[in-house]
Amino acid sequence: MDTDVPLVVPEINAGAMREHSGIIANPNCVAIVAATPLWPLHQKRRIKRITMSTYQAASGAGAAAMEELSESTRAHLEGRAFTPKVLPHPYAFNVFSHNTKVDPETGYNEEETKVMQETRKIFGEPDLRITATCVRVPVLRAHCIALNIECEEPLSRRRSARYPCRPRRACGWSTTWSATTFRCRIDASGKDEVLVGRIRRDVSDPTGRTLALFVGRRSAAQGRGAERGADRGAPAGLNDRRFRWGDERKS
Repeated sequence: MDTDVPLVVPEINAGAMREHSGIIANPNCVAIVAATPLWPLHQKRRIKRITMSTYQAASGAGAAAMEELSESTRAHLEGRAFTPKVLPHPYAFNVFSHNTKVDPETGYNEEETKVMQETRKIFGEPDLRITATCVRVPVLRAHCIALNIECEEPLSRRRSARYPCRPRRACGWSTTWSATTFRCRIDASGKDEVLVGRIRRDVSDPTGRTLALFVGRRSAAQGRGAERGADRGAPAGLNDRRFRWGDERKS
């Protein structure tokens, strides 16, 4: 894709839609899930570094992968052999590295590289330090991400747990420290908002600048879904016929 084509996440950079030549690119779904809750923090405490580990559902690879997960799970429970055809590894009750080609020079697969590059572009921060590890997990819908982020300034415990997100409808926040209120993958399936929980300061960083959190969202909540009206909170003009969205790339 042309690097001059804007990657638009309405809650972050809707203004980029005006800087186009007829095409607006749909960002990687994992990049959207990570960037949406991190953007308000980046505006207040400026993020220096992001470490993310993704737990990506079958839906990111399309209907065929979802069907393969269902059929392979059924076969496993019934004691039958099953040969994977869509994904390179057995999917039922398994976790494996994202099924994209690994760059022999960096050791990162294409999904990891894409997520890192697109997050920088969405934020407008070409030098933002990011590392990603992307894996497939045996669930049908909703991607989840464990995020560890280092800010330029320290965060108090109270601010760590309660930093705002605007527009609020973009995220569902769990601002309590109790693990019993943790938002899990099944809560994110079928919802448009990014669910955010397990917000806590990283105790391995004595400076208080590092935050850990866990986020999740269904993979079709934005992008092509937005074009069809799923993103009901999109700003005026998002679905304007003057703008043509690129096809959602499998993730």
